[in-house]
Amino acid sequence: MQAEYVIVGAGSAGCAMAYRLAKAGKSVLVLEFGGSDAGPFIQMPGALSYPMNMARYDWGYHSDPEPHLGGRRLACPRGKVIGGSSSINGMVYVRGHAKDFDTWADMGATGWSFADVLPYYKRMENWDDAGHGGDPTWRGNDGPLHVTRGKRTNPLVKAFVEAGRQAGYETSQDYNGQKQEGFGPMEQTTYKGQRWSAANAYLKPAKKTGNCRVVRGLALRIVIEDGKATGVEYEAQGKRHILGATQEVIIAASAINSPKLLMLSGIGPAQHLAEHGIKVVADRPGVGQNLQDHLELYIQMAASQPVSLYKYWNLIGKAYVGARWLLNKSGPGASNQFESAAFIRSDAGVSYPDIQYHFLPIAVRYDGKAASEGHGFQAHVGPMRSPSRGAVTLRSADPKQDPKILFNYMAHEKDWTDFRRCIRLTREIFAQDAFKPYVKSEIQPGADVQSDAALNDFIKEHVESAYHPCGTCKMGAASDPMAVVDPQGRVIGVQGLRVADSSIFPQITNGNLNGPSIMVGEKMSDHVLGNTPLPASNQAPWNHPDWETSQR
Repeated sequence: MQAEYVIVGAGSAGCAMAYRLAKAGKSVLVLEFGGSDAGPFIQMPGALSYPMNMARYDWGYHSDPEPHLGGRRLACPRGKVIGGSSSINGMVYVRGHAKDFDTWADMGATGWSFADVLPYYKRMENWDDAGHGGDPTWRGNDGPLHVTRGKRTNPLVKAFVEAGRQAGYETSQDYNGQKQEGFGPMEQTTYKGQRWSAANAYLKPAKKTGNCRVVRGLALRIVIEDGKATGVEYEAQGKRHILGATQEVIIAASAINSPKLLMLSGIGPAQHLAEHGIKVVADRPGVGQNLQDHLELYIQMAASQPVSLYKYWNLIGKAYVGARWLLNKSGPGASNQFESAAFIRSDAGVSYPDIQYHFLPIAVRYDGKAASEGHGFQAHVGPMRSPSRGAVTLRSADPKQDPKILFNYMAHEKDWTDFRRCIRLTREIFAQDAFKPYVKSEIQPGADVQSDAALNDFIKEHVESAYHPCGTCKMGAASDPMAVVDPQGRVIGVQGLRVADSSIFPQITNGNLNGPSIMVGEKMSDHVLGNTPLPASNQAPWNHPDWETSQR
């Protein structure tokens, strides 16, 4: 079986590329190990805690014991289903800050500045701007990816934004537009009450062109002949097969599985490959390195009034939510319930936001465990640009064995300083008048946790991944010894092979990574097709005029 292009991974970037290539008349085979995304656990936004905890949809990865977190092994969910992690994530949509992409360009990713990527964000978006108050000239309105907002009827959701304003922070009607900094509504990849994953937005339309076919199987290695990628060897139903690529192989298998597949194919740090008996095709020491993620804490408050979503946190309540969604895609199940957000700076002298908030009108964990106190609410808060770096390495040469994942979380003192600052700033926000009608007490960290040492203990025990791994196949100049791909996604040292997913990020972006990952697929498809890139934007993003002297 062969096609012009073989894409490994039907995730956020892979689906976008499949659509653009198929739409351009190219034949495409998409190799995906996971199965169907049909069913309410994935398609109902309010059920988001289920798919990422189900072996059917999730690879089930965990980090190795993290040395700076007392040996804790943190979960690292990755989608094992069409749509990839866009089918199991929290559906939050964030482009990233303009300066994130300007930093990419400064790090050697020429052509990936904010001016370069903004047109691709516009091309991919179908933004529902009805009544939002944002500037539509910053958004796209006819792309495949629907971006919407929840109804924001819960009073706690609005109280969070008002509390931020009362604390002296900026407000923003559209953090994905000109102005990211501030408190305001949060956006989600949903449409008509349903999850709008990359599979729904891109892969299913790609298949309808007749040029794209999905093949189920486990990728074992890239077939490389005379320095050129010619296909992918995979296993399905106990038998090995090869998908041939007459033009290119494109790896879009995630920040965990993309470097794993490269190393299994002989592309990576030569010494590490030799340790596992793998013949070296290209010595690229950066493969698997530069691993980054966002960590976050849940600052939880007990509510003095029964205004939270806790009333649905029982069998009868969940049955009601599910039935209403199944009948007409409405009710609490039609939203991910992350309907307010904030991006702020941690201190004066920080040039653009480095802290993100997700607000949730219930006190609950991602694994679906609610706080024992009953009605409550929480802010997910964490720093955006940790200096800590980890790595993905092979555990063995067996493709069926999980790789070793070590994020090296909290390796720098700055991480601890930043998180203590996050907690104290959040407490200040929850102490504003807007929350006084609703606050009963602090669930966690707890009112008695005040000193730096006590906060450090809480952080060490309770910090969790926000599930944003990236950076393990860094994009940069060919002269950079740690770069894995060039600015067109081409693997340095191998012809006919590209990587296009969050693994190519030189540095993690502000906020959730599904949006930037899809953008990478969109932009990289033009590089594959040899198209002239979309004209760079001349729109200037907002930056706080007093950032050098003021924190807010």
